[in-house]
Amino acid sequence: MSNPSASVPAAEDAAAKLKMSEKVGYAFGDFASCLYFGIFMNFLTYYYTDVMVIGALAASAMIASVRTWDWINDAIMGVIADRTKSKMGRFRPWLIWMIPPYMIIGVLTFTAFDLSDSGRLVYAYITYTAITMVYTAINVPYSALMGVMTAKSEERTVLSSFRFVGAFAGTAVVSGTMLLLVKVLGGGNERLGFTLAVSVYAVIAAISFFITFKTSKERIKPPPAQKSNVWADLKGLAKNGPWVMMIIISVLTIIWIAVRGGVTIHYFKYVSGHTEWGGYFHLTSNIVQLVGVLFTKQIAEFLGGKRRAFIIINFASAIFIALFYFVPADNLPLLIGHQIISCAVSAPLMPLFWSMIADTADWGAWKLGQRSTGLLFSAGTLSQKIGWSLGPALSLVLLNSFGFIANQDQSPETIEGLRLIMSWIPAGFAVLAGVAVFFYKITPEVEKEMEAAIAANRSDEAAAS
Repeated sequence: MSNPSASVPAAEDAAAKLKMSEKVGYAFGDFASCLYFGIFMNFLTYYYTDVMVIGALAASAMIASVRTWDWINDAIMGVIADRTKSKMGRFRPWLIWMIPPYMIIGVLTFTAFDLSDSGRLVYAYITYTAITMVYTAINVPYSALMGVMTAKSEERTVLSSFRFVGAFAGTAVVSGTMLLLVKVLGGGNERLGFTLAVSVYAVIAAISFFITFKTSKERIKPPPAQKSNVWADLKGLAKNGPWVMMIIISVLTIIWIAVRGGVTIHYFKYVSGHTEWGGYFHLTSNIVQLVGVLFTKQIAEFLGGKRRAFIIINFASAIFIALFYFVPADNLPLLIGHQIISCAVSAPLMPLFWSMIADTADWGAWKLGQRSTGLLFSAGTLSQKIGWSLGPALSLVLLNSFGFIANQDQSPETIEGLRLIMSWIPAGFAVLAGVAVFFYKITPEVEKEMEAAIAANRSDEAAAS
């Protein structure tokens, strides 16, 4: 038997504060992800309806059906990641392995060929399915990595904040440069412009993922007695009440964000009459959120913990989003001003979500004796993808119901519909998300009790080894 004291430093290492290089390096991973995700969130529906010229209803059905498989694929990838064994760890190697397909398929997704109407739709199905699978294969392990880099809940909140600095920086780059790159690189040809712009983002993403790989370290291992059983893992998820609630909360939160994002460019093109304003609008959002996430830990502490902060922020967001209905569509300064306030309020939501997901992994280890970090985090990304598919799909269905026809002057009914999709409709989902958080039971007191119990178990395991 080895000397017990020889294993203790490993336990201490898991609870130690992370180096700044690790936090910044981890942020580069979401920066890389969001160079693509920013396009999916802000420009995908526009690309399909106005560039590839696919009907709004057909595009909506395509996004919904592809994302349905994507949800299933997330869980599969989580199971695979949990069982990956390599000298590089369980999650880190995927950041390297998936870079080439991430680059190539991303570019192909935004390359439009001269095809028939049905041919364009089939091509969209194939490439969109492929890119969502590749995105899952690199993003699920990346997300799970946060759960094994540190054992301290507050350190995860900080790490999650850094992650979303990277995320919002990535979406800010896309928001601020996408339309410009499309115009400049395409020379007036939007189809060519989208292909070349995404090619630029693909190269930057590859470099960023490599930085995350080099600077990250996996410290937390599954309990030694835990057996590798897929069905047991899935049953464990069903018994993890806090995790179940976080999935519901995530779906509702992302829907209200995604419904607006799905029609923002349409709103500025057809209601304001200035398509380029959509880029300014998205860029403003990302810059404000980028700054706002830095204060997530302080905001959570000020509002009484993660749970209470999530409730208050959703309700406050609902109020500000509803007020957007009354902002004149031709007043850019007022539109931007409103967005600054709205985004400052909502900025901590995503960092809080991922920190809370990491807490549910601890809850599973504490109450159920089972830590399935990859599966838990894959289900977290699954829930967000459900929201990001239902949101844009819903916005396109609503557009169609309001009589939208691409590249034409819109009827008063369609204009009114766009105003509602940007305000009252997402506000309703924000209220539902806030209500759902009341059923999430990991309070600050539970966090402390859980962290102490897990630390004690880790010390016992180290002494017994």
